[in-house]
Amino acid sequence: MNASLLAVETHQLTKHFDDVIAVDHLNLSVPRGIIFGFLGPNGAGKSTTIHMLTGLLPPTGGTGRVGGFDIREAALEVKKRIGVVPEELGLYERLTVTEQLELVGRLYGVRRSEIQRRTTTLLNLLELEGSADKMILDYSQGMRKKTALACALIHTPDILFLDEPFQSIDPISTKALKAVLREMVHRRETTVFFSTHVMELAERFCDQVGIIHKGRLLTVGSIPDLRVQAGLPADAPLEDLFVQIVGGQDEDDGLLNWLTGAEK
Repeated sequence: MNASLLAVETHQLTKHFDDVIAVDHLNLSVPRGIIFGFLGPNGAGKSTTIHMLTGLLPPTGGTGRVGGFDIREAALEVKKRIGVVPEELGLYERLTVTEQLELVGRLYGVRRSEIQRRTTTLLNLLELEGSADKMILDYSQGMRKKTALACALIHTPDILFLDEPFQSIDPISTKALKAVLREMVHRRETTVFFSTHVMELAERFCDQVGIIHKGRLLTVGSIPDLRVQAGLPADAPLEDLFVQIVGGQDEDDGLLNWLTGAEK
């Protein structure tokens, strides 16, 4: 694929933590203007990959490009074009959500009047308007996640990196957010790159998925194409596809008989 049409591109991207290989020679190409689900079990390397792509962690080896810019040599250009909700939210807890959004908007060069307009819209979307004057210190985990999502959207980024974005968020706000993200993809060709291990979410929301396990990318493509490659029926749940590719087992092989009452 033409590199100019790619939102994310990596070549042999690798990250070691001492003797542990968290991401192992990752080769990945994500087109612009899609919702891409990065799937894997806990500890598979999803968050580490996102941290490298967004400049939060330096790679041990390999290269990566985001929005056409090298993640090492043009890190500032990358950061200008992305919005990020990391696993560790990193909010200023003694600010209100309104103050947090103003800070982020000004850092990205958004006009004050536009920040105010967008803040009102985002607070209404995320049902935070009633808590706008409370310090983030007093927010629940779900409210903090909503605040982080609002910060990632305030400057209308070209590429969104979201690490488990809907975890702890209520169903009503989740539905509204998914609709907004889909509209951004459709109208602005925004790219949404998000990690999750919730298969139902990925199946309903993603245009393409990549499956990573123990730091290695096992497969990537649209869910219908991956079903065909795996020899599964067209209506097979993504969970079945995931388990087959990752190499898990559908049966517990009797290991939990003592718990289920099957042991005699």
